Amino acid sequence: SAPMEMLDVCWMRKDPPFDDEYLFSSYILELADSCGDCWVINRPAGLRDANEKAFILHFPAVIPDTIVTHDADSILEFVASHDGRAVIKPLDGHGGAEVFLLSAEDLNLNAIIETVTRVGRRYVMVQQYLPQAAQGDKRILLVDGEPYGAILRVPKSGELRGNIHVGGRVVAAVIDQQDRAIIDAVRDRLSSSGLYFVGLDVIGGRLTEINVTSPTGIQEMSLLDGVDYSGRFICWQESYLSS
Repeated sequence: SAPMEMLDVCWMRKDPPFDDEYLFSSYILELADSCGDCWVINRPAGLRDANEKAFILHFPAVIPDTIVTHDADSILEFVASHDGRAVIKPLDGHGGAEVFLLSAEDLNLNAIIETVTRVGRRYVMVQQYLPQAAQGDKRILLVDGEPYGAILRVPKSGELRGNIHVGGRVVAAVIDQQDRAIIDAVRDRLSSSGLYFVGLDVIGGRLTEINVTSPTGIQEMSLLDGVDYSGRFICWQESYLSS
C-alpha cells in the first residue's frame, strides 16, 4: 500500500456486489479525488449514483420497456402486457445471477417472482423480453464517452444468459448506427458523473444495462481485434493528465 498522493491515478475496479466495504472505500477515495491528491477512475460519487440496472431509466428513448418494483401484481401485469414473456433480475445482481425468463405459461411463475423479490422485500428490474437475445448480448466498451470496440456474448444452447461468467461464447462485433444512437444518448450523463470507463449492454438495438464498477470484455476484445486496448486506456489516462 502507499499514500494516495504518491499515485497519479487510482482505478477503482472491484467486482460486484456493491456492498458496505465498497461504499466505505468510495468515501475514502472520494476525499483523495476531491483534494486533487489522485485521480480516481471511475469517480466514486458517480459509482454510488449509477446502479448498473436502474441507471438505464435515465435514457427511456433507447431502452426496452422496463419497470422497477417489488410488487408481484405489477410484475404479473407487466408480463401479461408483453405477450406473456419478460426478464426479471435483481438490482444488485451480477454475472447473470438470479436472471430469469418469466413466462405466463410457467407454473413456477409466482415462485420465481417470490424468490427474486424475496416475497416483496427486494426491488427488481423487469424488462420486456427481446428475442434477439438468442443471437447475443453486445458489450460496448466506452472510454470518456467514446467507443473502443465491442464483443458479442452468445448464450450457450438452452441458456437465456450470454454472460461470460455462465458460459457465454464471445465473438467479434461491430458498432452500428443503433449503438451509436445509444452512445450519443448516454455520453453527456456519463461525462458529468465522472464515469470514464463503462460497459454498455445492448440487445436488439436497445440498452439493457450500464456497467460501471468492473466492466468486462477488454481482454476478449483485444484478442479478437488484435488491438492492445488496455495499453490504449493507459495512454488515454496519461494524455488526460497532461492536458
